[in-house]
Amino acid sequence: MAGGPAEAAVGGSAPTLPEGRYGTARGKAPRRWRRWLFLAIALLVSGVIAWVAYVNLGSAPIDAERVAFSAKPGNAMEITINVTRDDDNRPGVCVVRVRDRTGTESGRKELLVPAGVKYSRMTTTIKSIGEPVTADVYGCSYDIPRYLSTP
Repeated sequence: MAGGPAEAAVGGSAPTLPEGRYGTARGKAPRRWRRWLFLAIALLVSGVIAWVAYVNLGSAPIDAERVAFSAKPGNAMEITINVTRDDDNRPGVCVVRVRDRTGTESGRKELLVPAGVKYSRMTTTIKSIGEPVTADVYGCSYDIPRYLSTP
């Protein structure tokens, strides 16, 4: 069988390519700076992701948990919550809500947590537009609305 110009030369040496067809062979110069750049970008992105996760998923500075709830006459429900905060010198606000049989929020109340103690237990009654079946804490914050703050 007759081979073309790409046929291996006698003696087992590497095949030769046709001249001018594939361009000139370039040497592989080490490109370490690309590796370092990629590593730096990967570390920067990882750091940003870790910081965002810490801010969003870390422990809240003020938090509340439901201790008890009970139905009251007139489409109302009483809820008792325990509030825990990291700075007892700052007042806070917790939003509590009631939900109806379908799970839809049917009543909500903002509860002012006065400054003074790190752990506090509070009880309040929430009015509902329908018959409530459960009550829970929606969330807490140190950002108090103007109408709740005392002059």
